[in-house]
Amino acid sequence: MAHVKLFIPGPVEVSPKTFEAFCSPMIGHRSKSFQELYAGIMPQLQALLYTRRPVFLGTSSAWGIMEGAVRNLVSRKVLNCMCGAFSDKWFDVSQRCGKAAEALQVEWGEPIRGEAVAAKLKSGEFDAVTYIHNETSTGVMSPIEELAEVKRQFPDVMFIIDTVSSMTATRLAFDELGFDVMLAGTQKAFALPPGLSVFVCSEAALAKAKTQPDRGYYFDLLEFEKNAEKTMTPSTPSISHIYALKSKLGEIFAEGLDARFARHVKLAGMTRTWAAKHGFTLFPEAGCESVTLTTVNNGARPGGRVVDVQKLVDLTKQRGFLINGGYGKIKGTTFRISNMGDETEATMNELFAALDEAMQEL
Repeated sequence: MAHVKLFIPGPVEVSPKTFEAFCSPMIGHRSKSFQELYAGIMPQLQALLYTRRPVFLGTSSAWGIMEGAVRNLVSRKVLNCMCGAFSDKWFDVSQRCGKAAEALQVEWGEPIRGEAVAAKLKSGEFDAVTYIHNETSTGVMSPIEELAEVKRQFPDVMFIIDTVSSMTATRLAFDELGFDVMLAGTQKAFALPPGLSVFVCSEAALAKAKTQPDRGYYFDLLEFEKNAEKTMTPSTPSISHIYALKSKLGEIFAEGLDARFARHVKLAGMTRTWAAKHGFTLFPEAGCESVTLTTVNNGARPGGRVVDVQKLVDLTKQRGFLINGGYGKIKGTTFRISNMGDETEATMNELFAALDEAMQEL
């Protein structure tokens, strides 16, 4: 079958070089070779996240770490900040973990504002907050600096931050921001295959975890800390992913972090320009658009062009490119185009040419 190139919000396209690294010969996960592999990438992981804390690797999708963070850090009540399908899911996950939870819900397309979180935390009833920085269902990137200011006002509240689709694409300085857990999966802006999670925890988070009697084992933050001290993981890791991660980190730092961040901003701008050229508006609130994907309005909000989204997806796929036809309750009334990972001006222009041809057939 001919390969269809992915411009969906994840998994994203994985390069042949990354796949080659992924297929490196296997080593024992309790061997000195594995310790050297993990230790070798630790400085780059720390530089990527602007942290002096150890960076942990989990063999699961990011949802495993999300659930683990709730189990490790919520003892009284968690505030779930909800602005789209994935952040909304946090509320359900928290309840399924047996935690008292409350929703801070805003309309899809709107960001989570720091003042709204602060207003809730003033009640004193919450000891944790969950927050998605970049909500892929709506294409909204909430202003994370506002949340960092709230954290400074409420230092004893655990802030659990999902940066699944923004990590490596924009500056996320963990130590400066002051959060307690920051996590991502590798199938988004890292441009690796799905199945590995990357996360970092504050000292305060680990201290809080020690007070929790029902942390479980697989996602016990203290187990990750204990094993990382020996450059190990608590349980058998996906060694292939870590080889691929080593290769990708080499590419990221060869490009330069600032250049990588600027590239994502530029490519997102190109996508917005393409949408405007065809008479579309954007779904997110102005000024809060994601830098890793664009959610295009197709009637979910007043104004702008309306087309048969499924036909657009199908026609574009026939030309070798896959975009996404919207997610959840705005499926079909929006569509999504990713620019995250390894994409360039040249690869985005190839997609836009295919989309232009498809639009002519609608």
